[in-house]
Amino acid sequence: MSPMCMYSAEDGMANEFHYVHYGSRAQGGVGLIITEATAVEPRGRITNKCLGIWNDEQALALKKIVDFVHHNSESKIGIQLAHAGRKGSTWENRQISIEEGWETIAPSPIPFHHSERIPHVLTVEEIKELVEDFRKAAKRSAEAGFDVIEIHAAHGYLIHQFLSPLSNTRTDDYGGTAENRARFLMEIVEAVNSQITANIALFVRISGTEYAENGWDISDSVELSKVLKTKNVDLIDVSSGGNISGAVIPLKPGYQVPLAEEVRKNADIRTGAVGLITSAAHAEEILENGQGDLIFIAREILRNPYFAVQAAWENDAENFYPHQYLRAKPTK
Repeated sequence: MSPMCMYSAEDGMANEFHYVHYGSRAQGGVGLIITEATAVEPRGRITNKCLGIWNDEQALALKKIVDFVHHNSESKIGIQLAHAGRKGSTWENRQISIEEGWETIAPSPIPFHHSERIPHVLTVEEIKELVEDFRKAAKRSAEAGFDVIEIHAAHGYLIHQFLSPLSNTRTDDYGGTAENRARFLMEIVEAVNSQITANIALFVRISGTEYAENGWDISDSVELSKVLKTKNVDLIDVSSGGNISGAVIPLKPGYQVPLAEEVRKNADIRTGAVGLITSAAHAEEILENGQGDLIFIAREILRNPYFAVQAAWENDAENFYPHQYLRAKPTK
């Protein structure tokens, strides 16, 4: 299950809704659940209803979900560590006031949309503090028992803002060349790696392209992925877009799958494919064609928490099914 924001937290805390939401997908036989974007500090939230893991209380609430998934299913569960940067302090895709929200931050004084406030430009010292926030969040995530940590470097959020030459016009060590623009991500990867064991997989979600002239594109994604492969990253979760307001995205079933395929073949690293994949047949086709190693499904699993187990029934395949519900399992 792909990470999808639920906008249902209070002060970053997971609650009963999250417990039922993620627990039900585990009961539905999903192999890997990744929680929604979880902020590493308060300004890292997209909205004031987003999850956080910047304190121990939040981590304990998430651990309750992790424990349920591990004790009542065969699913693995991961957490997506994130920072919204200039795309934070919003509600219903509109920036809210500083009084209701907070001052946003970014690598450069460029708002996501021209109608929004100019974000605060991060100093080098502040960048180092954010790297430390990711390290602490990774430590809490590991202690909570998550099987996967995914670093969110896609969709126009803070790390992506550093990567793209359209949102990063810095002239110091964090701007200019591709290597410099990737420095923030590389420091975060190193910090996260310092807190995880061999039993925790490390994913990085990227936008394969941002659909903008002179912007981040698939060739940049391939080169970045080659470097990430040397940094103990196990899989690149390939999405797209999100950094340029008004960009035209060619939506259709599997529209991002070719991006995952390009990264997989040219960077020689495992990839996750995502993007309007709504059937088990389509998912299987992607795997058989060597376009990805893992299939992320989002909206279809919102519609149907039992998507995985029902697909197994339709294909006469084995899949986890709760023993409490065995009387409802179709007979052959």
